[in-house]
Amino acid sequence: MDQRVEELQRRCVARPGVLSFAGGLPAAATFPLAALAAALGETERDALQYDWPEGREGLRRWIAARLRQRGADVAADDVLVTSGAQQALDIAVQLTLPERRRVAVPEACYPGALELFSAAGAELVGTAEEADLHYAMPAVENPMGRTLPRAERAWLLGRGSLILEDDAYAELRFDDEPPPAPLLAAARDRVLHVGTLSKTLCPGLRIGWLVTPPRLRDAGRRAKLRADLQGNSLAQSIVERYLEQEDYDGRLVSLRSRYSRGADALMGALRRHIPECNFEAPEGGFSLWVTTPEAWDEVEVLRAALAHGTSFDPGSSFRRDGAKRPFAMRLAFSTLAVDEMEEAAKRLARAFRDLSRQRTKSSA
Repeated sequence: MDQRVEELQRRCVARPGVLSFAGGLPAAATFPLAALAAALGETERDALQYDWPEGREGLRRWIAARLRQRGADVAADDVLVTSGAQQALDIAVQLTLPERRRVAVPEACYPGALELFSAAGAELVGTAEEADLHYAMPAVENPMGRTLPRAERAWLLGRGSLILEDDAYAELRFDDEPPPAPLLAAARDRVLHVGTLSKTLCPGLRIGWLVTPPRLRDAGRRAKLRADLQGNSLAQSIVERYLEQEDYDGRLVSLRSRYSRGADALMGALRRHIPECNFEAPEGGFSLWVTTPEAWDEVEVLRAALAHGTSFDPGSSFRRDGAKRPFAMRLAFSTLAVDEMEEAAKRLARAFRDLSRQRTKSSA
């Protein structure tokens, strides 16, 4: 990330009154504080003790059952509980990249994955190119918010290469249909599947998981052991009890409705106040991927946006080559309330107008 961008984003977080489109965070108002507190009160002493690197059995059984409902042949012993999806991705990279250096990624890709691939020395290429490892978010992509089209899904499964499937937003599709079958269900021997509760429950508990091809399962456990011995057993115990006592599927219905309304509100506000913006309606997730026909300097736009009390994630952070052109931005609708979306879009529109006036003056 451009150091100037990071500095501006940190300034945004510290500044009161900012209505920010940045971050792609779940809505804090949805975190089930009372239910999690009750679950904490019921934990036993074993939750404070050392545990096995693969995680607590009850939680692994629940994860495996969810994946079996979607058609994947997964048992509890196949699940490795991790510190969020990011550690799962990190372990997957360790397992696959020492001998495989060419990684195919989408045109706009989750920055945390890009950083891991780059740190491992991988050569990043487009999804249509030959690669040893393909990274995909087939259910709901971040930042695009789209579902991988059927033809692209079939092409990917037909390549014969390893696939790293990031399923972070699978249960936050807006169509109210069950999540699509994961790639894991179709290619158990080639897919490393990553999931998380950070988007649907809360990120602070750091509950993620990794399911590898059977031949990599033991290596995955050893990598987890080397990293931190075990995950947070107290957090896992809290989540186990929460899932036993609460209606998780009912929670998902509520979350999908909330985020779908947010997406509609943001798209409507952009059409009214920044009609030159281009975007596709998301099928799920937390964000819109927005482009403009005019070339802008993303740092200048971000600086102007912050001056008007809003912010966004610059497009270069999501590109494998860090390209700043053409101009793009990720606008998250997940954290703002529906009635805040209009004002936030107005602030962003003012930033663009200011820059347009400055550009006109400098060229006069």
